[in-house]
Amino acid sequence: MKTPFLRLKGMMVLGAAAVVMLATAESQAQALKVIPPPMAYPKGQVYKNNPVAWNEFLATLPHRTYDAKTVGADAPPPTSGGTWAEVTTNTDSGVASNGLSNPRLLQDGTVLFQEAGTQYWWKLTPDNMGNYVDGTWTQVATLPVISGTQYAPLYFASGVLPDGKVIIEGGEYQDFTPTWTNMGAIYDPVANTWTAVSPPSGWGYNSSGDGVIGDSESIVLNDGTFMLGGCCNYPDTTTGNALLDESSLTWTFTGAPNAGGDYQDEQGYNLLPNGNVLTVDIWTYYPANENPTNAEQYDYSSGTWISAGNTPVSLVDPAKCGTFEIGPAVMRPDGTLLAFGGNTGCKGVPSLDPTAIYNTGSGTWTAGKNVPAVCGSGKTACDLADAPAATMPNGNVLFAASSGYGDSPTHFFEYTTTGVIKQTGDTLLYASESGAYYYDFLVLPTGQVLTTDFSNTPEVYTPVGSPNAAWAPVITEINGKAPPGNVTHGDTYTLSGTQFNGLTQGAAFGDDEQGATNYPIVRLTNKSSGHVFYARTTNPNTASIAPGVATSASFTVPETMELGQAELAVIANGIASKNVQVVVK
Repeated sequence: MKTPFLRLKGMMVLGAAAVVMLATAESQAQALKVIPPPMAYPKGQVYKNNPVAWNEFLATLPHRTYDAKTVGADAPPPTSGGTWAEVTTNTDSGVASNGLSNPRLLQDGTVLFQEAGTQYWWKLTPDNMGNYVDGTWTQVATLPVISGTQYAPLYFASGVLPDGKVIIEGGEYQDFTPTWTNMGAIYDPVANTWTAVSPPSGWGYNSSGDGVIGDSESIVLNDGTFMLGGCCNYPDTTTGNALLDESSLTWTFTGAPNAGGDYQDEQGYNLLPNGNVLTVDIWTYYPANENPTNAEQYDYSSGTWISAGNTPVSLVDPAKCGTFEIGPAVMRPDGTLLAFGGNTGCKGVPSLDPTAIYNTGSGTWTAGKNVPAVCGSGKTACDLADAPAATMPNGNVLFAASSGYGDSPTHFFEYTTTGVIKQTGDTLLYASESGAYYYDFLVLPTGQVLTTDFSNTPEVYTPVGSPNAAWAPVITEINGKAPPGNVTHGDTYTLSGTQFNGLTQGAAFGDDEQGATNYPIVRLTNKSSGHVFYARTTNPNTASIAPGVATSASFTVPETMELGQAELAVIANGIASKNVQVVVK
């Protein structure tokens, strides 16, 4: 078996024109006009010694005008589905002049954003009615300087840990220069500090400066452990994947996928109800097999990978297209996982992008619907090569797609619980000038889906319909007693019940961005004023998304919470439990 170009070493060399086109962080006053795409490591090496080709590639990417609202539909917007609204941006604060990306829901209900490709981060706090559209922006701590270099990644691994901290690892670009970095950091939202995290032992840099982590895939396991894939280790079985010991910020090794050609760049990880982790292999027997269908599960109890069968059709962009990409995959409340393809339709390859459905109960795959061919001129096939998807509270899956490899415009769709794909309205801003890889999704406690698009104005999608009552968390006890109960400012309590993490991780992109929200959010609503307060939660006993699983978590009553009677609910992936009554004293 030939290696997937991995014996090519070194980072990509950019010409002066490329650096200008990338609109790097040197100019914080000007928003990004060209956004470099996520890119497989072997694809990057193709450009290594050909900066002219790299510049030509950059010139084909969508250019933002930022001078007006640009509705992205090629025809009148569809009437089905939900609606979009802009999040108010506090321009006086200078928020995100380089555009926003990588939204992360913190366990106090606020949302953390990176100012794309820079060391700067921002936080959005919902208003006193729990509304994110009219929230307040504040800048938080900047990333650290590590070994003399300012950490400023784009496209990286990340996760929200059980204690509420956020870890980010690696990066495919560093200060907008293609560099697969091994740097990492962990954010403490209480102390408002970032701390550098060293890479796993042996995951070093090659002679030309590229590291092993880059845009590695990652996931938080059922027991709360952060697992990091070795994106660019070849073979990846040399050391395996790495598990973080948060107390010491050190790593131990566990198994890596073993049927993917000993390589896993660009693959995504999905938590299953049985606690295992699913990945669809991209590199199986490459290049002899250009259309792989193999899938694997990480058995968390043994630390090894086992077969998860074969998809009915290859979800991987064929090797001749050279992107080595795949689409996102998300769990749905009915116990099935919906996986999207990344077929970019190049060089005569059949261009309809497929989907596949994995039944986690039977362990079998079936074919899903093809993504509609309504992109480009309105007739070009749409695909999800590096694109977002999110399971919404109504059970439908919202996704973005565009033609080719991230060509504009981007359109939006819902894959319904009845197996139908319906086009919805496009975002209010920039969809006509954006490729699908511009977008990250995050499921909010309100049940809306927030998206960033590398502009400084996020938007939220409000779906229609309601969740099935069986999908909601259930509260049984507060500090060991059945509610109602009394709680006090600043004190910490334990909630117990079932299904606090929901039945899905929420949103997915792949190895370049992780938007999981399978952890409890506690909402307190004062019954007199109607004001909403989110209590900081910590240390859920599990991250399991299995139905009916017994769960518990600690929550701290906000000091700003109004006194008196209140309603308390646990929210998972936008689905709220029934309210229980408390008195805040």
